[in-house]
Amino acid sequence: MEEARLLLALDFAAGLVDVVSQPMRLRFDTVTARRGHIPDFLAVTRTGVWLIDVRPRALIEPEDLEAFAAAAEVALACGWHYTVAAEWVEHVSAAVDVFSSQRRHLSDPLALRPTLLAAARERPAFVELADAAPFPPLARAQLLHLLWHRQLGVDLGEPFGDRSVVVHPAGGE
Repeated sequence: MEEARLLLALDFAAGLVDVVSQPMRLRFDTVTARRGHIPDFLAVTRTGVWLIDVRPRALIEPEDLEAFAAAAEVALACGWHYTVAAEWVEHVSAAVDVFSSQRRHLSDPLALRPTLLAAARERPAFVELADAAPFPPLARAQLLHLLWHRQLGVDLGEPFGDRSVVVHPAGGE
């Protein structure tokens, strides 16, 4: 489940170009033994390449730290970034999951999107923006689609909900 969360987050926020699962097997020496490690993902994004391990913080053991250090060295040598996805801010993961419900192609036969995009320049709450549209339930689906595709934004520093302020990337211009 943690790996699925990471992939969804990469798909949403990272300008993902490509991702490879278990991209390589590393062999390295420790003080006591020769060890191996297979990082979980290699993600190519528009801003760089990331070698990523996924392990819930509570499950990280001392030998995992050795493996993570070896993976970090390989990433550094290759000019890549390295991270361990060990903990999620729960409400961020939940919001991305909600947005993803409308990530696929979504037609707009009632032409709600232009109206929603224009109204978002006033920075309304999600519920106000949806309720001001002629068909609020359809407007909610369109808003989630626009949020997933980053044509609109919300502050994920707080839990997402009806009172979340929706922002247009161009602001009030």
